[in-house]
Parts: sequence; C-alpha cells; structure tokens
Amino acid sequence: MSPVAAGSSPLGRVEVWADDAALDAAERRLDEWESSLAERAARAKTLSATMRDLTGTAHNADRTVDVTVDSAGLLIDLRLDERIRQQPAAHTARQILETTTAARADLLRQVSATVAESLGDDASAQAIIDSYRSRLLPDQESNDARR
Repeated sequence: MSPVAAGSSPLGRVEVWADDAALDAAERRLDEWESSLAERAARAKTLSATMRDLTGTAHNADRTVDVTVDSAGLLIDLRLDERIRQQPAAHTARQILETTTAARADLLRQVSATVAESLGDDASAQAIIDSYRSRLLPDQESNDARR
C-alpha cells in the first residue's frame, strides 16, 4: 500500500503507512528475503569449502597407472606400477593422459553430486556444473573413470 502524507517535520515531509497490516507484511517479506539470502550465502560458503577438498581418482584397465587430480583438475599424484617398464614410453604417456582424463571425469561426477545436494536442481547449480565440465573435460561430454 502506498504511504500517506502525515505532515511535516524539521527533516522534511513525514509519511506513514495507511495500513499497519501492509507495513507488517512488507517487513515480514523483507525479513524472509534477508533470511533467505543469509541461508544461501551460508550454503555457498559450505559448498565452496567442500569443493576445495574434492579430488578425482582413476586407474587404467591393467592398474599400471593411478592418477589423482585436485579440485581444479590438476595432477597431484601419479603412481606407476613397475610393469610400466615393459612397454613403450609412448604407450605409457597415452595411458597417463587417458587416466588423468578419467580422474577428471570422476572429479566432475563428485562436483555434480555435491552441487546438486547443496543447491538442488536450479540454474545456479547447473551453471557451476557446466563451468567445471568445460574446464575439466573441454573436448568431451562425459568419460567413465574406473575406480
């Protein structure tokens, strides 16, 4: 409801709400909005902390290559079995790259689950997941990592 002029004061014109119920309702809506924003901010802060701790892991079919990537998809651990020495270096390099991609896909699955759990199925959740997908797997829609 719109305010009604009540007179003037040294500070200028004073207005009051014509309906106290409308004022109370407006205050309740503002309080609810503020509470909603505070809740979303708290969830976002928790989500951010959780996401920083995520890692993705994968190994190749014969388990000669194990890879772990951090929350940004960067390699943080690489373990090679001694059997690697019995194959050409180019084959080992390909296995490392493929397994790193699989570890990033594992990370993306974890990111997707964490975001969905925290934010549900809304536009901001999908935007976060899409952002990670474009950074982690720029040339692929999905890749199944072996754990």
